[in-house]
Amino acid sequence: MAELTLVIGNKNYSSWSLRPWLAMKQADLDFSEIRIPLDTPNTHREIRYYSPSGRVPVLLHDNLTIWESWAICEYIVENFAPQLLPGDRQARAFARSVSLEMHAGFYHLRQKMPMDCRNRFPGEGMNPDVHTDITRVKEIWYNCRNQFGENGPFLFGEFSLADAMFAPVVSRFITYDVPLTDSEKAYTETIWQLPAMQEWLDAALQEVETISHP
Repeated sequence: MAELTLVIGNKNYSSWSLRPWLAMKQADLDFSEIRIPLDTPNTHREIRYYSPSGRVPVLLHDNLTIWESWAICEYIVENFAPQLLPGDRQARAFARSVSLEMHAGFYHLRQKMPMDCRNRFPGEGMNPDVHTDITRVKEIWYNCRNQFGENGPFLFGEFSLADAMFAPVVSRFITYDVPLTDSEKAYTETIWQLPAMQEWLDAALQEVETISHP
């Protein structure tokens, strides 16, 4: 059994699970995963076996339990993969700021455009509040790429936790066919075509569970 075990939800729907999973894959870490289907009568009980919060994802490492996506990501950086945050102090602070803005905000985008990797719903869920959230996401992407992205195709040049945090948004933009500029399309394609992202998407296609949109 791998030293690290990540407990996740459905790959088709669990945006929070995708974030640390993708970061760990990009860091080439050896880990096992436990997938617990969401929205079933047993979901909460099964997750509570691993997580005090009753939510996924959860990282198990030796005798430690780490829950919450960002806490897991920071733990991975501190103990295994410092390269997942930029080395420059200003860029690192900026990456943390936009990542935690993603973690705490964008309520309307999350509610009206839930992650669903398998399906396509062009234009569904768009309203003024969602549009405001999308505009802010695009502004973040532009500012990161413009100020720190000169050394590669990701938000801070090289892949970082910020890219992992925004990967579910990339999925949403594709699912709901959100209009994008050429530069925004290039970034979404960069994330979408990552081998690790394709591995996640392939697994999502194999899942049989279906959760109705709210």
